[in-house]
This record gives sequence, C-alpha cells and structure tokens, in this order.
Amino acid sequence: QLQLVESGGGSVQSGDSLRLACVASGRRLAYYGIGWFRQVPGKEREAISGISKSAGGTYYADSVKGRFIISRDNVKNTAYLQMNALKPEDTAVYYCAARGGDSGSNWYYSYEYDYWGQGTQVTVSS
Repeated sequence: QLQLVESGGGSVQSGDSLRLACVASGRRLAYYGIGWFRQVPGKEREAISGISKSAGGTYYADSVKGRFIISRDNVKNTAYLQMNALKPEDTAVYYCAARGGDSGSNWYYSYEYDYWGQGTQVTVSS
C-alpha cells in the first residue's frame, strides 16, 4: 500500500513562493504517475498539475501555468510542487495523488488516482 504525506504549506504574502513536497512510503513512487490537486471549502477539487512516472511529461492547469513547477525525485520517493508568484486565489488545501497508470492527456481526472495524501493548507494574503 502506498502512503503519501504532503508538507510545505503555510501562510504567505501575495507574490511569495512555497515548495510543497509529497513523500511516499510503502512502495516506490517511480511506479506511479503523480498529480497535484487543490480544494477550497464549498468548491470542487481542482487539478493543477501532473507528472509522468519518468518525469518526461508535465502538465499544468491554465490557472497555474508559468507560475508552478512540478517535479519528482524517484530516488528520494518524493514529488514536489514549486509555487511562485502566489496569489490570494491560490489559497486552498493542496493534495498530492498517485495513479498506477502513467499521467498523460487525462492527468486531470481525479478518479484516475488511487492514493491521496491528507493535504496541506496554503494561505496567500494580499
């Protein structure tokens, strides 16, 4: 069984940066495609980024493209989300998720992901 734990969230000012980490245990992260999602209470979960098993493919929602960078270190069993130029509308709980199939053009479908972390809160104030 794969377990995922996110960290790196916090409260920052508009324009600041944060780096989220998603540490996997139980199995090798290299076997899984990874996605990052976020959710605001009362709203649907939003897919924001995905990365293929080998990191050869990366994908971004329009809302974060050019500001966020997804990466992974399969040796460290960790995936990352570097978030730059943060805006108040980025405020949400951020989740990482893993899927047995590789991440491709359907990376944003949350139902494709089998394992989820508990989430980390990101708050951006203006």
